Amino acid sequence: MTAMLEARAVSAGYGDRLAVDGVSLAVRPGECLAVIGPNGSGKSTLLRLLSGAMAPRAGEVWLEGRPLASTPRREVARRVAGVPAELSPAFAFRARDIVAMGRHPYLGPFADLGPADERAIASALEATESLAFAERRFEELSSGERQRVALAQALAQEPRVLLLDEPTAHLDLTHQVRLLDLMKRMQGERGLAIVVVSHDLNLAAEYADTMLLLHHGQTRVAGKPEEVLNYRVVEEVYQTVVVVEKNPVSGRPRVVPVSRHGLERVKGGRA
Repeated sequence: MTAMLEARAVSAGYGDRLAVDGVSLAVRPGECLAVIGPNGSGKSTLLRLLSGAMAPRAGEVWLEGRPLASTPRREVARRVAGVPAELSPAFAFRARDIVAMGRHPYLGPFADLGPADERAIASALEATESLAFAERRFEELSSGERQRVALAQALAQEPRVLLLDEPTAHLDLTHQVRLLDLMKRMQGERGLAIVVVSHDLNLAAEYADTMLLLHHGQTRVAGKPEEVLNYRVVEEVYQTVVVVEKNPVSGRPRVVPVSRHGLERVKGGRA
């Protein structure tokens, strides 16, 4: 199957420093790719390259079989949607108004929402289970509700590609799982190609089909979760002693950090 979104040896940076150096990836319709790595490894910069918000110094990003750079911005906005770690509108809006902003790529200057736009908004609110608070002001919502609205805004855009930057960073465990379950359902029902940046190795491994581990702006390893989360690689990249075991329910790899106190107990021969 042809890749929906592809990066071909892309490099980019700030000043004299390369934040991303020769990274390649491909994500297909109905597939989720998780990008992981320590702070400063280039994850957010890579996401900016994939969205077209930043131009690569070298290499190319391709969208649906053609260079992203030569694709009209309005067309890109209809195909690629992003969900930030935290959505903070500058003005007081209802949740429904926030979701309606996802229709901007389809509207002309000063145009009102039409029937197709209203259907897309309603569908996105329903899919994210946000109808119950659609009329409430965004700043009154909980963190979990805000993230569902942010995802609804992206879905109202009717994209082919969804880019998520730390979507569960400010959520408790219940809302993390709820949001990622929803993302996985949209992946299947709408055939979305999804790229999600995450610091949570275990959640990434649980939901992603493939993973890419960045280190110093370069690909350290890419593949299936069980191929990427090798304890030797994780220890090398994160400079932390870990145990990698298998989730007894899902069979996915699970990374357990080992504390200094725990290591001292083992070395001291204490149970």
